Amino acid sequence: MNLLTLAAADLRHRPLPNFLHLVLLGLGIAMITALLLISTQISGRLQRDANGVDLVLGAKGSPLQLILSTVYHLDIPTGNIPLDEANHWASNPMIAEAIPLSLGDNARGFRIVGTTPALLKHYGARFAQGQVWDAPMQTVVGSEVAQSGFVNGATFIGMHGLGASGHAHADHQYRVVGVLAPTGTVLDRLILTSLDSVWEVHGAHHHDADEHDDDDHAEDHAASGDGAANYNAAKEITAMLMTYRTPLAAASLPRMINTQSKLQAAVPAMETARLLNLLGLGFDTLRALAAVLIVAAALSVFVALYTAMETRQYDLAVLRSLGVSRGRVVALLWIQALSLSIAGTLIGLLLGHGAVEAMGRVAGTGRNVSLTGLTLQADELAILLLPLLVGTLAALLPAWRAYRSDVAATLSQS
Repeated sequence: MNLLTLAAADLRHRPLPNFLHLVLLGLGIAMITALLLISTQISGRLQRDANGVDLVLGAKGSPLQLILSTVYHLDIPTGNIPLDEANHWASNPMIAEAIPLSLGDNARGFRIVGTTPALLKHYGARFAQGQVWDAPMQTVVGSEVAQSGFVNGATFIGMHGLGASGHAHADHQYRVVGVLAPTGTVLDRLILTSLDSVWEVHGAHHHDADEHDDDDHAEDHAASGDGAANYNAAKEITAMLMTYRTPLAAASLPRMINTQSKLQAAVPAMETARLLNLLGLGFDTLRALAAVLIVAAALSVFVALYTAMETRQYDLAVLRSLGVSRGRVVALLWIQALSLSIAGTLIGLLLGHGAVEAMGRVAGTGRNVSLTGLTLQADELAILLLPLLVGTLAALLPAWRAYRSDVAATLSQS
């Protein structure tokens, strides 16, 4: 006698209760799957974006806000800092690399970032088309930006601020000279240009010798180095991304900057850990809810099997009298529970991946985070063990009752 056929026939006779079991278990598995995908992708993206950035130099304020605005480009900056003071700390022997950033404008929601080609090298960017800028008002765009119409050779104007409703800089037109290949980092959603471009758009002008009436005085001024100093003093940037030359810098440099200057030194590793901890509190709550749903599903399967066994005592006794062993009766109940658990798990996995993919497509319009459900995580293998656990636990007591039942007594009572 085929146990699979018997189990399937019995499940078909109770469609409504079985549907409820599938819904409860499917929702629990879907929530766990979605949380796993979201947390893994967000933490992975944060780590890639902050990779190699040991310290961020910026204006006083919230260190988390400074990191979010300059490393992840998810928040507004804390303010601007003088270029000459930033260069002073960048020249410290404990600093191996310093990359300036100037923020303040956007184009169609994508941030325009004034920087140097060192930022491209830092993230290992490669060009799909074109080349790096070699003059003001030339830009290099990330792969996600290019998909929104910023093709190589296109022109556009920036909007003041980081929202789409800012004042348009109609008299300063940018031109795309390069398109980056996908990097999987924050570069994919940025428009990069030179620092001079940002200063030009915002009305900062060079203090060169032509502004002096006395040419001899201008030459002496430049020769003494005062011209360069005044030029830098008149310039501001948003932040400086720094990489340590030695691990010992982590113990002293941030403290030196925070105590000996008007600037702020924020450590991405520490702030990212704080951010993930804050996100983790919400994830833990949702995981607890998912666990409740799974337990409820297991209980519902247990109740269904136990109730079915009580009402089918005579049927099971008949099977036993026809030669079906106790082990096969126990296996029948276990197969029923396992079938419901497997079906619920598969439904939950599909729902979880579908929900994350839908969230990614909606969130993609905000250009702040990229999520996809079209990927598998190694940790999902553990989820596949849940059907075996849930099904076994749900069938345990009913199977034991069926195993210990007295066939003769049951038939005589009917």
